[in-house]
Amino acid sequence: MKKAAALFLILIGISSNAQSYPPEAGVAGSTAIFKESADFKAWATGIEVTRGYLKKSDPNFSIGGNNKATAGSPSDALGFPDGNTVSLGDEGNATLTFASPIINGDGFDFAVFENGGPTYLELAFVEASSDGVHFFRFPAHSQTQTQTQIGPFGTPSATYLNNLAGKYSAQYGTPFDLSELPDDDFLDKNNITHVRIIDVVGSIDPEFATFDSFGNAVNESYPTPFASCGFDLQAVGVIHQRTLGLNDNLLQAISVYPNPATDYICINSEKQLRATLFDNEGSIVIEKDIDKNQKIPVSQLKSGVYFLRLALDDAEASGEIHKKIIIK
Repeated sequence: MKKAAALFLILIGISSNAQSYPPEAGVAGSTAIFKESADFKAWATGIEVTRGYLKKSDPNFSIGGNNKATAGSPSDALGFPDGNTVSLGDEGNATLTFASPIINGDGFDFAVFENGGPTYLELAFVEASSDGVHFFRFPAHSQTQTQTQIGPFGTPSATYLNNLAGKYSAQYGTPFDLSELPDDDFLDKNNITHVRIIDVVGSIDPEFATFDSFGNAVNESYPTPFASCGFDLQAVGVIHQRTLGLNDNLLQAISVYPNPATDYICINSEKQLRATLFDNEGSIVIEKDIDKNQKIPVSQLKSGVYFLRLALDDAEASGEIHKKIIIK
């Protein structure tokens, strides 16, 4: 009797740890949001894509002379999800921007659309930023077993996935709640300007795997050595966004040129600004006040990608804009 009771307690303990997440679209308890839902107020308007390999475990593998994903165009992921996608490849990424910043409202704040189906899910991590430099990842969790590799045409189950884009099929967005991100001085949850989607490789081999927030290898379809490999991004829909007002009109009137730049960048503004230029590692390389129209010398900087933050703060209005600057 004591052995039976002990076994019962062990089973209870196992059951309590075997937590499951919301199921696939159309099943009671699902958090999937249909693409034509009135919840969506806007869609992504800008995108930059860095393609990943066709096969991370074999970077030399190529199709038609290309060793990275080639299917789709970045612009296919802008606007309403119409079925067109851009394929990211193994660990490729896409950074999306919006006409108006996303804010932390009640419940979910935005959703990501892929083109998979219930029998074939492709996953991605999701990060958000309020300055285009510092990105913060949603706490993802995969409870899929990691003993046996899911093959090229297998799939994980939605009930074992949380905060992973691609959890739901093509007609439905996987939603994200900004309140789940950590509090940080570099993150303004009511001014999210960038959302980054990063493909999950899917391998359970520690050398090539990508890991969730709990240290688990995320097991999904792998390898997928096709031109359309990796996460197929269809759209990002905004649920809660900032209402445009005086601040936005003043900020949108700011111009920065030339870009790419060689000797200087010129900043034109109706108001005084605080300009901060970051390198691609997030370190500040230039910081100064800009009195309306002014040139900033950049010839002393190394060639590469930089990020410019322009902050407006006076009695009439306040806010920030962020621009990627290429210095040759």
